[in-house]
Amino acid sequence: MFTAGFRPDRLHGLGPMYRYFLSLITSSSLRVLRPGRSLHRFHGEMERAVVRCVPSEARMTLSLELSGAQRHMQREQAEPLGRLLARIAHNAAKGPKSKKSKTNPPEESEPAVRLYHNGEPVAEDAPNADAWQDGAVLHVGQRKYLVDRNPPTLTVAELPASPLAGFPVCPKLQVEFGDLRDCLLHWYRESAGDGWTEAGGQRVFTPSNADIGHKLKLRCTPVRGAKRGEVRELVTAGTVEAGPGACTFDQRHLYTGRVTGERALRVVSYNILADVYAQTELSKTVLYPYCAPYALQIDYRQSLIKKELSGYNADIICLQEVDKAVFADSLCPALDAFGLNGVFRMKERQHEGLATFFRTSKLELIGRYDVTLSDALTSESRHAELWRKMSANEALRDKVTQRSTALQVTVLQSVKDPSRKLCVANTHLYWHPKGSHVRLIQMAVALQHLQWVTSEVHPGTPLLLSGDLNSPPSSGVFQLITRGHIPEDHSDWASEGPDELCPLEVTSPFQLASACGEPAYTNYVGGFHGCLDYILVEPSALQVEQVIPMPSHQDITTYQALPSVSHPSDHIALVCDLVWQ
Repeated sequence: MFTAGFRPDRLHGLGPMYRYFLSLITSSSLRVLRPGRSLHRFHGEMERAVVRCVPSEARMTLSLELSGAQRHMQREQAEPLGRLLARIAHNAAKGPKSKKSKTNPPEESEPAVRLYHNGEPVAEDAPNADAWQDGAVLHVGQRKYLVDRNPPTLTVAELPASPLAGFPVCPKLQVEFGDLRDCLLHWYRESAGDGWTEAGGQRVFTPSNADIGHKLKLRCTPVRGAKRGEVRELVTAGTVEAGPGACTFDQRHLYTGRVTGERALRVVSYNILADVYAQTELSKTVLYPYCAPYALQIDYRQSLIKKELSGYNADIICLQEVDKAVFADSLCPALDAFGLNGVFRMKERQHEGLATFFRTSKLELIGRYDVTLSDALTSESRHAELWRKMSANEALRDKVTQRSTALQVTVLQSVKDPSRKLCVANTHLYWHPKGSHVRLIQMAVALQHLQWVTSEVHPGTPLLLSGDLNSPPSSGVFQLITRGHIPEDHSDWASEGPDELCPLEVTSPFQLASACGEPAYTNYVGGFHGCLDYILVEPSALQVEQVIPMPSHQDITTYQALPSVSHPSDHIALVCDLVWQ
């Protein structure tokens, strides 16, 4: 009867009886009139007055239809009920909003307005917070409204703009007074004649090649127990587009088709290339001139990233170069749908940072100890000796303290076995090719901070350190982490020449091993390739069970270098399975 573009919220121009009938037949609880059953009987049923009343807030909101218009009245929770009832009566008498005209009829007298609960009138001196109880009945003249207090409500409902065939479409949904897991979700494909064909009821939908050129629609009904909230329908802004075909991570997913068992943890570390860097003229013309411009767009890359990450079925994911908006609007909704929760650490003075996700069925968050490394160096007593020695070189001191490098520290605990705890550290060290001495100082600060967390805050907790260290296996940073010591005469102290030379002997409180070994490269761009990324563990606590093979060199170089239409970043994800010792 109605086309796909029909919108129940655009019925305000129709007569009340016709509008009410249309709202019934387009609602989630569709009613069919039996022969001889009067429409007036439906019209005689109570309408809905929605109350949002949160104890921690001073004001409440009452939403209902009055005189052909939807009204949203914000009132103080402590206000006496009688004042709000008087306001409702006044609005009901005003009639629908229209331009002033001499031909308009005069205003009607205000109708009698009362609120009843369990058949008894509610005292007009009762505060609003107490008066508007679920199931109360509001009488406005001859009209009756059933009060629905704090129904489950979709506060955020969005779809990605341009879905790709073969790639998961993950809606961004947030529910107030309910749980997203209880929502009723139904997907529809656009079909011929502006109609829609149901495509399934699940949180995530993966369109096929048959959907190319068509839009998708998601119908969302928030639910809490027997309560159902207002239905929302979302339609993609663009049509489904063709995917890139084979991606660099497709073969890797053959090794990660299932979530690991209780004794194991699958870990991913991945620099996903921040959009704030991918969209610069430098990136498009100098760093990645070989990459098709559309493949650098955030929507396209995020489609690839979400498919890649979801296909790893990981328990812990450590990401670097994560835009704040990407974390909130893309990664969190997508990975939540696959059972992972995430925390974010923004770099100071920048628009990107670090994100750590963990599988909630296996792990729970028990502590966060993030720090900006330069702040820790200058303010915490455990770094006083390092700070004193380094400060003797003014040029080096200034360079180190101007860096916004962060260390994200998340302590996780096994849901099934609380004795198993893990300190997960995630970082992205200074990038400059001549900055090895700066990275050494940053890592020395990070290791001391992590010793404090694992020895004093959570004694005996093993460490997992991951991230983009911008350091090859031959570097002083890697030597410090895996061998535990850097001498004063190490060549990395002179990486920027004599002006910033500050020879120091540095030791590590940990003995860590690279879980994924030393790949030929984890970063592959037009002018450089090398191993810069690591997952480092304490072998006494965690043993490597499986390292997911890296993509083949042919896959990486099919489009010359990274990123490309088949790979969303200039880095390659490290993936491994660990087991508790």
